[in-house]
Amino acid sequence: MPEATVRAAFHAAVDAVRLPGDAESGQDPEEQLDAVDAYIARGGQAAVMVPPARARRVDEQIVEFFESAGVPWPPAELAQWDENPSPEHLTPQGAALFAADALLTGSAPLPRIAALLRGMTPGMGVNPIASLVETTVRDVPDSPVIGPDHSLSTLTGDVRHSLHELAVTASPEDLGAAWRAALEVRTWALDLCARAEEELTAGTPGDATTEWWISRQLPAGMSLLEELRTREEKPSGTALAALGLLLQREQLAAVDRMQPGCQWELMQSPGFLPPPVRTFLALPSAAV
Repeated sequence: MPEATVRAAFHAAVDAVRLPGDAESGQDPEEQLDAVDAYIARGGQAAVMVPPARARRVDEQIVEFFESAGVPWPPAELAQWDENPSPEHLTPQGAALFAADALLTGSAPLPRIAALLRGMTPGMGVNPIASLVETTVRDVPDSPVIGPDHSLSTLTGDVRHSLHELAVTASPEDLGAAWRAALEVRTWALDLCARAEEELTAGTPGDATTEWWISRQLPAGMSLLEELRTREEKPSGTALAALGLLLQREQLAAVDRMQPGCQWELMQSPGFLPPPVRTFLALPSAAV
């Protein structure tokens, strides 16, 4: 397939990402966010926070297994690792506005990211990982990569512009590697769910159940739920996910240049990211 055709397909995938207010010329991000807010208030679709039915069944089976064994779930020991006794949980409406804001400005404040993580697992009650995100600014108060709004300061402006630029500048090899990684994330998610279901049905939770539960509390859980929610993967969705992976790798490299000595090994921890993403970010040109 001609390279120009491939790049045009990636551009088209980015162009398909539309928000209320995009058609209005001259609108600044605040005006566009107001348009998104008004759209939601009129009954427009908000973010889907409830896990898909298949994921809920796995979660419920885990709880049932441990409760039948007389083990409280989630473990009470987790509470000591969550420093926020009154955390914020994003509503579907709040999550939609957060996503729109991040798309339009490139800004994702850490407290909002933590609230999103908590919103993904409302039944947990405590979330040590979200707590770590919430306390990052306290732990690194003078970090050059965290802006006044507690967002990473490596990306500004409409993210779609950056994705378009990557569709132009990324090498064919990088586009291909990112495409394959995006496809492999879906394979990983569906396979992990199936293996966890098998273990729980047999009453012998093992490696898959452990990976499932850990992933559900970490950023990998976002990918896990999204893939289970997607009935049939479309090429446009894969192209957009691939560009997102390339942008993520680029931003990690920028952070590494601005603040050497980051603990990138944490991103290689099981469950933190889908295994295909960990592999992609560990390519020689990556920051980790």
